[in-house]
Amino acid sequence: MCGIVGLWHWNDGGGEYPRAVERMLAQVRHRGPDETGCYSDDRVALGTARLCIIDAGGGHQPMLDPERRFCLAYNGEIYNYVELRHELESHGHRFESRSDTEVLLRAWLQWGAGALSRLNGMFAFALYDRVQDSLVLARDRFGERPLFYRWSNGRLAFASELKAFLALDDFEFSFDEPALASIFRTWTPLPEATGFRDIRQVPPGSYVTFAPEPVVRRYYDLPLDRRSEQTDIDAAANETRTRLEASVRLRLRSDVEVGTYLSGGIDSAVVTALAVQCSTRTVRTFSVGFEETEFDEAPAQRIMSERLGTRHHRLVVSNAAIAAAFPDALRHAEAPVFRTAFVPMYLLSREVHAQGIKVVLTGEGADEVFLGYDIFKETKIRSSAAGDDEIRRMIAALYPYESHLHGDASPLFALFKQFSGGADDPFFSHHMRFHNSSFATRLLRDQGDDPLRQLRDWMHAEGADTWPAMARAQWLEFRTLLAGYLLSSQGDRAGMAHSVESRCPFLDPDVVDAASRLPEDFLLSPSGEEKRVLRAAFADLLPPEIATRPKLPYRAPDVQPFRDAKPDYLESVLSERELDAVGIFDTRFASKLVKKVLSSDAPASPRESQAFLFLLSTALLDRLFCKREALT
Repeated sequence: MCGIVGLWHWNDGGGEYPRAVERMLAQVRHRGPDETGCYSDDRVALGTARLCIIDAGGGHQPMLDPERRFCLAYNGEIYNYVELRHELESHGHRFESRSDTEVLLRAWLQWGAGALSRLNGMFAFALYDRVQDSLVLARDRFGERPLFYRWSNGRLAFASELKAFLALDDFEFSFDEPALASIFRTWTPLPEATGFRDIRQVPPGSYVTFAPEPVVRRYYDLPLDRRSEQTDIDAAANETRTRLEASVRLRLRSDVEVGTYLSGGIDSAVVTALAVQCSTRTVRTFSVGFEETEFDEAPAQRIMSERLGTRHHRLVVSNAAIAAAFPDALRHAEAPVFRTAFVPMYLLSREVHAQGIKVVLTGEGADEVFLGYDIFKETKIRSSAAGDDEIRRMIAALYPYESHLHGDASPLFALFKQFSGGADDPFFSHHMRFHNSSFATRLLRDQGDDPLRQLRDWMHAEGADTWPAMARAQWLEFRTLLAGYLLSSQGDRAGMAHSVESRCPFLDPDVVDAASRLPEDFLLSPSGEEKRVLRAAFADLLPPEIATRPKLPYRAPDVQPFRDAKPDYLESVLSERELDAVGIFDTRFASKLVKKVLSSDAPASPRESQAFLFLLSTALLDRLFCKREALT
């Protein structure tokens, strides 16, 4: 795993390139503290900060091919590099290292962009063609690894993290208000966007060619509209287990020890159980806990660790710790956030690093692949246009841990009634979420004409707007919350802040493809049992209390840490002068919200809590990036 940076045609001469890239690398050194490297000529400069996982003595970057035509700067892991190496050797390639970096470079020499569909891994890379003076930026299928770029007047700057651009003297950050409105509405930056003007992401499953103008091409489409008529769930469970076993085995390939995150849910339990089966050493597991029992999953974590015989490490995160770490965790997240749950993961990765672990397996992606989220159950209920009695029963079954949502007086009951029917609408599954999140967009003076337009256009471009309701719901989760938050702010950025690489077995393309072909009822039963086939596949490996445990969302305290600690940085939102200085907020509305959320003894509503966190995080990002302040 690495951090990569680069400049192409950024200035008229090449004299400043090495120094500029060194400054950029210093900003992302946490991603790769083991080794740095730089390549430059009069047109390009590429840099890498390397976290050595495979072939520490080889695989130095940036890497040139034997003819010195192509230069590669690469961040990630190609899990099937051993198999690809054998195939490439059959084509006459001879290798000088054991690294997956060299396999990737030679795969491009052999197949060009066709190599991308052969890669089973997580990656973001830059490949420079010295002969044609062209450059390619590419990213993995699901957006597990980040890659940002700014293209302006024939000049390109790119990096694994936005903070690398702070090293460039003539680079200015400013907010893109319509993009912020989209983030506040959908909870995350969209696949190509950021919250900053003129800075883009390489979309998941895509590559961008600069030769010289940028052209974006997709090489992977989500296969979510291919349900079969299969009737044998036992056969489906066997296939699911076989593919996940292969996925975990591939993701254990490493020259360093691999641990796992063990949350207490079925997803991380399955991954950890398979890791124990496939490992020759005692697996080390890590979990986060909270002082407040409402958020803590200690009993389930303990049961699973004892059953599997892992060496378990548990970090209890206090409200004070969340408030104290919030600014630095946000500096790594680099995007507005709607919850604090990324902060405990940031703190957990610090503990993992302190324990000497560089790589962890996680259960991320399972809910999207196997229909684990409540939003899928809600889609099933609402699309059936159920009567009032059925809606009441299903809400109670969906949210047993939220008793205040039960009954006719529940706001959720009213929303279910309001948003039932009309399942042909592309955003049908997410109507209630987008309705609630529209409250946060009122923070902005300029929301644009339609904060959902970009998402609607993206959905249409991939052809997902014509899919069945459940497939559309999956597409929206993959393209918004998964890629933009769970794999980013709460995933890659929280982990790599402390040089910890996360690997996601549920996002193996073979696993996703197989699950996408299963009948919907195999994933989400008519009675509302989520991940039905996954539970069946691993019933013998898991304790009954884990195998049958309903999905509980990972949550952390959102508003209370700030009420309790009253950190100095709250002045960014408590002061109307500070809010005005950001230049994008409706200061009157924002001030009223802050006063209510921070001073009220009553709990903030979910939409108020989310809006407050969007406001606070955006105000702090303004100080960190636009004003280039150091927050202490």
